[in-house]
Amino acid sequence: MTTYSFEYFPPKTEKAAEMLWSAFPELVKLKPTYMTVTYGAGGTTRDGTIETISRMMDKTDVPIGSHLTFINTTKQALYEYVDGLWEKGVKHIVALRGDMPADLEWPLDQDGDYFQYTSDFVEGLVNRHPFEISVGAYPEKHPDSGSLEDDIRALKLKCDAGATRAITQFFFDNDVYYSFVEKCQKAGITKPICPGLLPVHDFTKMLSFAERCDAGVPQWMHEKFAGLEDKPEEARKVATELLVTQSLDLRANGVDHIHYYTLNKSEITKEACEALG
Repeated sequence: MTTYSFEYFPPKTEKAAEMLWSAFPELVKLKPTYMTVTYGAGGTTRDGTIETISRMMDKTDVPIGSHLTFINTTKQALYEYVDGLWEKGVKHIVALRGDMPADLEWPLDQDGDYFQYTSDFVEGLVNRHPFEISVGAYPEKHPDSGSLEDDIRALKLKCDAGATRAITQFFFDNDVYYSFVEKCQKAGITKPICPGLLPVHDFTKMLSFAERCDAGVPQWMHEKFAGLEDKPEEARKVATELLVTQSLDLRANGVDHIHYYTLNKSEITKEACEALG
């Protein structure tokens, strides 16, 4: 049986909040293994993340994980923050570097007050509390990385530092994921590498997002969505078919857990999970 988990983001407007809290109970009914809430680089959504997690924990017993980025935040401030999460009952951290601010360059200069690499961050977190730790993986290379091989070496360091699992950036060609997992296994990575899938609610917005993430969008996807800009129902049908097909193919190839980037909407993700049974 293939299990699944969901990612949400803290809503910033009343309309966005309505969308999230309408979708949330529908997705909880699907009995995910866990759910996560994102966190802006440098703590830009810190309060929203905590508020969202707290409200979710009041509504469900499904474990909730908090994303956390270390860039531009001191070790001491991060430790104080995770101490609060642990006391609140949050036992799962999605540990990430975060987006680079304009005044910094990668790689970072050594500074004892700050973490330099995500692997150091992971080690610090598990030494602080026995957190379950998820880390990011990039089947098509992180935009700041010199090569996919560099990314895989960094992922091995994160796993060796104590990560429980890796969750991939979204992708649309499953062969990209299968190839990436094979390379990771050859590099000695034994932790689970969970595919992260993105429902396409708006093809144009997704293209912009994919460009920023260096995530490939196959030509056949452009063709499937061509001419559907003003036909939302047809576009939703295509998006649903794509996510269901992608999910079923992953299951058929032995993947036992899928992480969905819900974008705080339930409809397409729900149909994919129901197709998995």
